[in-house]
Amino acid sequence: MAKARVEIARLDNSAATRSDLLDLFSRVQLIRQAEQRLTTLFADGEVPGFIHLSIGQEGVAAGVGAALGRDDTLASNHRGHGHAIAKGLDLDRFFLEIMGRDEGYCRGRGGSMHIADMSVGMLGANGIVGAGLPIAVGSALAHQVRRTGGLATVFFGDGALAEGVVLESLNLAALWKLPLLFVCENNGWSEFSPTAKQFAADVKDLAAAFGIRSRLVDGNDAVEVWQAARQFCDEIRDGGGPRLLECMTKRVRGHFEGDPQKYRVGVDTTEMGDDDPVVRLAGRLSDAGVSDDEIQAVTARAVAAIEAAVAAGRAGSQPSFERMLDGVYARQVANG
Repeated sequence: MAKARVEIARLDNSAATRSDLLDLFSRVQLIRQAEQRLTTLFADGEVPGFIHLSIGQEGVAAGVGAALGRDDTLASNHRGHGHAIAKGLDLDRFFLEIMGRDEGYCRGRGGSMHIADMSVGMLGANGIVGAGLPIAVGSALAHQVRRTGGLATVFFGDGALAEGVVLESLNLAALWKLPLLFVCENNGWSEFSPTAKQFAADVKDLAAAFGIRSRLVDGNDAVEVWQAARQFCDEIRDGGGPRLLECMTKRVRGHFEGDPQKYRVGVDTTEMGDDDPVVRLAGRLSDAGVSDDEIQAVTARAVAAIEAAVAAGRAGSQPSFERMLDGVYARQVANG
């Protein structure tokens, strides 16, 4: 049986300025509007393949993203749209890729689970559970060897905790004192099963076994995530070695879009209520004296940016069949 959950350690959110809150809200809304738009695009057949949405988990991506610098690197997972947007990817190319267009980041070949942009440190999403962790370990080692002053970050879900590569990555990061921030998005589900039925330990104990400091925060509070991530990033940059941030959150949609979710009988999968990171952050803005008009203006800008990106995606070119092998095989060079 899984161990009892520890209490979430609350941070002092009063340190967040009005500008900080507006920046976080802009990030959260941009991710939310992108994900909601993708639901309709997928339903209308404009997005090929599968997509895995992070609606309800935007506070984690936004909070961590706000704590990272442009030269920091980020490895994501199959539910990685929010991570990519929070790291600063161009929205037009983001939608072009997901919609399978030649002008997309991977020329439309990678789609939802394989978006990468090295110019902003986005190492890519990954369709293999836990596979982003060793990639992030390698990136952290590169930061260390090259003395870039940067750090690597990796997002992984609680569904990855039973994977052996998690232990291997924690071990190497601790042994080599790598500049690496592990971010566990704990939404309670491992694909179609409650996490408690496939992982017996506690994340903080797992980190402690390797001497890695960890913190458990409310992942639906973007401010709390941002402050914890910022503190950990400062410690990592100061040579403190790896850190692990566990963010408790909620997966609103199914494992994949179109998932009938028959395994979640009795679970409310439509409403977040007070757990909604968008609602929470809007309330915090109001408390800080930000007017409803300003809050609505941020939302309107996010909607407009996403609609512009969707239009760009629709206007993109279909990939050429003749060039389907480009980048797959090395070109043959004649001898002589």
